[in-house]
Amino acid sequence: MQSPTIQRAIISVSDKTGLDDFARELVSLGVALYSTGGTRTFLESKGIPVQDVSAYTGFPEMMDGRLKTLHPKVFGGILCRHDRNDDMNGLKEHDIVSFELVVVNLYPFEETIAKPDTTAAQAVEKIDIGGPSLVRAAAKNHLFTTIATNPTQFGEILESMRQNQGATTLDLRKKLAAEAFLHTAKYDRAIANWFAKQLGEEDFPPLMSVAFEKAAELRYGENPHQKAAVYRSSDAADRPNIVTARQLNGKELSYNNIMDLDAAMGIVLRSKAPAVSVIKHNNPCGVAEAESLATACEKALAGDPLSAFGSILGMNRVLDEETANVLCTPGLFIEAIAAEGFEPKALEILTSTPKWHKNVRLMEVGDLSKPQSAWAWRAIEGGLLVQNADIFDDPEDEWQIITEAAPTKKQMEDLRFAWAICRFVKSNAIVLCKDRMLLGAGAGQMSRVDSVEIAIRKAGDRIKDAVLASDAFFPFPDSIELAHEAGISAIIQPGGSKNDPLVIEACNKYGVAMIFTGRRHFKH
Repeated sequence: MQSPTIQRAIISVSDKTGLDDFARELVSLGVALYSTGGTRTFLESKGIPVQDVSAYTGFPEMMDGRLKTLHPKVFGGILCRHDRNDDMNGLKEHDIVSFELVVVNLYPFEETIAKPDTTAAQAVEKIDIGGPSLVRAAAKNHLFTTIATNPTQFGEILESMRQNQGATTLDLRKKLAAEAFLHTAKYDRAIANWFAKQLGEEDFPPLMSVAFEKAAELRYGENPHQKAAVYRSSDAADRPNIVTARQLNGKELSYNNIMDLDAAMGIVLRSKAPAVSVIKHNNPCGVAEAESLATACEKALAGDPLSAFGSILGMNRVLDEETANVLCTPGLFIEAIAAEGFEPKALEILTSTPKWHKNVRLMEVGDLSKPQSAWAWRAIEGGLLVQNADIFDDPEDEWQIITEAAPTKKQMEDLRFAWAICRFVKSNAIVLCKDRMLLGAGAGQMSRVDSVEIAIRKAGDRIKDAVLASDAFFPFPDSIELAHEAGISAIIQPGGSKNDPLVIEACNKYGVAMIFTGRRHFKH
């Protein structure tokens, strides 16, 4: 079904991007423009002919602009069904004109509340009333009315009008209507969440409304037979993340790339020193801190050189020339790198020197000082699990040295590092570290003993005097015996097992220092 030729458009927008060019083109196609307030003033300032909605309705704007378009002569013209004689006769009877095009985007509510000094009264004034009503009316009547809620839609509307003698196609109007309802749903979600915060219900409100915008379709999902896409949350730009990162080089990101890059950055974000993580299948196979990024990179890659081939790297500093040269080591292959930024010389090296330079994905995450998301979400069949993200600092004043031997200063430094890494390894998690470097990790095993054995095997002959971190308590002393035999000198774990006395006894027997943190870090 082709709509009637667009004869009139009502325009009321906060975001005026591209509006003057769009409006001029509409006028050239014979469309009469009607507008209100600031939008009308803007169009007039550009020399574009526009009629005042108040002059048309015979009713003035009131209440500082709160009341402008809410009038039967506006909504009748938007909602009329052009194939119904009673609708069209009603327009004539009440001297109403039809509006075949509605161009509306809403007051900047989210932008307003994002400002730290915004008052509640200021926020409330940015709750749009007429705008959503216009949008919903036009979208409801999409069989006859075209709705534009985003400047990115202007081009396709004009193109459709040129190809259809001033009208738009039904397929386009359906698409625009769907986008319009998404637009108002996202807007209402932001308002509802703001009110929940005012009521102190921001943690877990009784009704949770979320909105995500498609950022990109992916080649496939975890496996080639699965379709996939990545969606951007409405507040994604407020914090460092892979979804909003700028890709500087390489092939299109895959689903698994994005998962691993997210994990890689999550590990290094909390480090105060230059840090590098090496990720394989969403688990760290190498992590290191050092005085320079290049040294941290060398150490991280050396943690598990075999697994580092084809890995994903995360860095909490701007990648410099020295680090880029480390990454060009012969025999090394890197799939993707996420960093705060890339120095020009480093970017030149990485995109020209190694054999994999054309394909490596380089992701510039930007300012890492912004806070991380406070929430962790996980979709399950039939619902959504929501929890506080595990980004809390562990208060060391609650840690307890519960063995006869106390950790040395050097061991304490490595224990802190190991405990920080442990929370990013899938349970049952065991990590072995030395010199602020991950030597071996046991991840995702059904038995904690299995994880210990895997971590020890990964660490190899470097293990002497390394420290061990466990994400949860040891149910039996068998893991302690394995650790001692391998050369582990100190252990950090939450404690809390009924067999803690046996575990402590084993540590005392072997002279191994152990700390109880009182807090576990499961990652399922």
